[in-house]
Amino acid sequence: MHTKTPLPEARQPEAPSGRVEPPPAGVGGSRAFALLLVITGAAGLLAAWVITLDKFKLLEDPDFTPGCSLNPVVSCGNIMKSEQASVFGFPNPMLGIAAYAVVICVGMSVLGRARFPRWYWLTLNAGTLFGVGFCTWLMQQ
Repeated sequence: MHTKTPLPEARQPEAPSGRVEPPPAGVGGSRAFALLLVITGAAGLLAAWVITLDKFKLLEDPDFTPGCSLNPVVSCGNIMKSEQASVFGFPNPMLGIAAYAVVICVGMSVLGRARFPRWYWLTLNAGTLFGVGFCTWLMQQ
């Protein structure tokens, strides 16, 4: 009878400290950067969620005062009723919900020591640049 000998497990090279290092493919980020992405992404997601809910309430009741309307000078209710508030046919804060969810996912992935190719980071930066440009355009309107 023929017995099979187990194959040796593939091992990654050990660093001088004895720790197993991840393969060098792709680009990662520091723990601080990952936490920055997660925390700021969560804050942005919360704000986008609240503003989206306020937009829906404003659609139901035109006299509703959104939470972002603090006083006569700092008021967003009239802005939420403008054409620019739904540039792509749906409330703009819904873009924020999707975009900030992506930022949180990237941050959590980096916390898990994920490494991404250069094109991935460039795409994230391009999306961030679009967001800044879009918000700047909205402020000018």
